[in-house]
Amino acid sequence: MLDTFKSIFKVEELRKRIFFTCAILVVYRVGGHIPTPGVDGSILAAALSQNSIFGLLDLFAGGAFAKATIFALGIMPYISASIMLQLLGAVVPFLQRLQREGEEGRRKITQYTRYLTVLIAALQGWGTAGFLTTINLNGMPAVHMDSAGFIPLTVLTFTCGCIFIMWLGEQITERGIGNGISLIIFIGIIARFPEAVWEEVRALWFGTRSFFWEVVMVGMMVAVVAAIILVTRAQRKVPVQYPRRVVGRKVFGGAATHLPLSVNSAGVIPIIFAQSIMFLPSTLAQLFPNTDWVQNMVAIWLAPGEFWYSLIYGLIIIFFGYFYTAIVFNPMEIADNMRRNGGYIPGIRPGRNTSEYIERILTRITLPGAIFFAMIAILPWVLISQANVNFFFGGTGLLIVVGVALDTLQQIESHLLMRHYDGFMKKGRIRGRSM
Repeated sequence: MLDTFKSIFKVEELRKRIFFTCAILVVYRVGGHIPTPGVDGSILAAALSQNSIFGLLDLFAGGAFAKATIFALGIMPYISASIMLQLLGAVVPFLQRLQREGEEGRRKITQYTRYLTVLIAALQGWGTAGFLTTINLNGMPAVHMDSAGFIPLTVLTFTCGCIFIMWLGEQITERGIGNGISLIIFIGIIARFPEAVWEEVRALWFGTRSFFWEVVMVGMMVAVVAAIILVTRAQRKVPVQYPRRVVGRKVFGGAATHLPLSVNSAGVIPIIFAQSIMFLPSTLAQLFPNTDWVQNMVAIWLAPGEFWYSLIYGLIIIFFGYFYTAIVFNPMEIADNMRRNGGYIPGIRPGRNTSEYIERILTRITLPGAIFFAMIAILPWVLISQANVNFFFGGTGLLIVVGVALDTLQQIESHLLMRHYDGFMKKGRIRGRSM
């Protein structure tokens, strides 16, 4: 493992990408501490500390929402825009044509996503600004400006902050390592780790939590992390045979290989998408602060930990597990590629039969994987309500942290293997000369 880390800094391109990614993440964390004009952060944090909905939103914003900084909206408007366009891409012919146009079509869809992000961020900024003006703690308002000037200024600030975060994420994806948007969410969750550790230490020191229960919690978290890694890396290997071909005196093919079908082909995207959708009720409550039935629906029926919240959240995760798998994995295209190269699955006829066979396997292995991640995402709310415990990551945060970490490590490993170095997944020494 130590040799692998040393190898990272011997590859110049990889080293530059990692340093660039770290620099962008530092910029993001600095921006998360720049306050929005006119807001008293201490009063706002105290008022929101008892609200689980906004506490969860603050988790994805890296603590910026509770402080009402310029990055208070986080990256969620961009994710919401991506969800809307991907869903529309399944039914709108114009977007379907763009998806089939290759790189040029993807650039146009990305541009439309940016435009939609601006609209969603402005709407959420308007709702959030109006919500901030209603916060009052013991007679002390959280906003010290007139509403007529505060709301447009805050909408502009929050929208620009969201667009800047989106740009940072795109820069990481293009010039850094890993998926930029996922890494921004990842670093926002990780940033709260020292505070969580300190709170657990204080709980032990003052006797509010027993040492035995703390050991049980740590053991449970380790077991959950191990289970997430196991399911994330799990694959169904479908055997594929390529026939031998004789050209002159040379023999080609004849290899027996396999097609790896992942139990979790969609990665952490379904979790992020599902959580983005579950933020919509809280956004609706901000837009209509004086509508009683909206407030009651959000507070009673769709509050984190409630039965309907957990049920809808789990079903959305399962839905996006299938939906995103269908986007990133095309059985017909794989079957056609195998047929063109003379490959076949033993016992299955090439072409449509192979496509249907692969799709049937994907359907079967995606369901337990999606159900597992839905259960992990809901588990902390069950434990919080039933056992009076509080997890730092929560199920959603933990899934995202582990998933993003694995994806980033895989990209680093790909760079190392292309340059004849051992990756993280296997032990060994440097096989090639140093660069």
